[in-house]
Amino acid sequence: MNRPVPLSVTPERSGARRAWLRATFVGGLTLGLGACGFRLRGAQPLPFTTLRTNLSERSEFGRELRAQLAANGVRVLAPAPVRPEEPPEPADVVLDMLVEQRERAVVGMTATGQVRELQLRLRLRFRVRSGRGRDLIPETELLQERDLSYDEALVLGKQAEEELLYRDMQLDSVRQVMRRLATIKGL
Repeated sequence: MNRPVPLSVTPERSGARRAWLRATFVGGLTLGLGACGFRLRGAQPLPFTTLRTNLSERSEFGRELRAQLAANGVRVLAPAPVRPEEPPEPADVVLDMLVEQRERAVVGMTATGQVRELQLRLRLRFRVRSGRGRDLIPETELLQERDLSYDEALVLGKQAEEELLYRDMQLDSVRQVMRRLATIKGL
C-alpha cells in the first residue's frame, strides 16, 4: 500500500501562510465595515459661508476654531464696528462667545494638607444667531473636565502636563462647536 508522504512545513511556508491568513482577515474586516456603513468622520460641510464672531484672536480656542472654520471654507468676519456710520459686512451666522474660562480646583489632599489631585475645567458658553438676529443655537454651555495628579517635587512637569490637558480640552471643545454648527438648518 502506498501511503501519502506528509509534506514538511518549512518556516518559509508557515510565514507565507500566516501572511495570507492575515491579509484575508484584514480584507474581510474591511469589506464588513464598509458594508455596514462605517466610515471615518471627515470634514463636515457647514450650511453657511460667512460667520461673524467676537472670539479673541489671542485666545487659543479662538485661533483653533477660526482655523477649523477656514478649513471648511467659511470666512470669519471681525465683530461689528461700534460706529453706526460704518455698516458691517453682512454675515450668514453670528457666533457670540459669552464665556471662555479656565478653572483649576483642588479635589484631593494628603493628611498633611499637601495637594495630591487637581481637576482642570474649561467652561465655554456661546450662542449662534442668524445674520438677521434669529436664534439658531440657544445659549449653550460646554464643560470639559480632566483630573491631574499633583506632586510638588515635579512642578515643572506637572505644569507642562496641565497645559497639554487644557490643549486637549480646547480641541475637543472646538470639535463639539463645529458639530453643532454643522447641524444648523433653515438660515
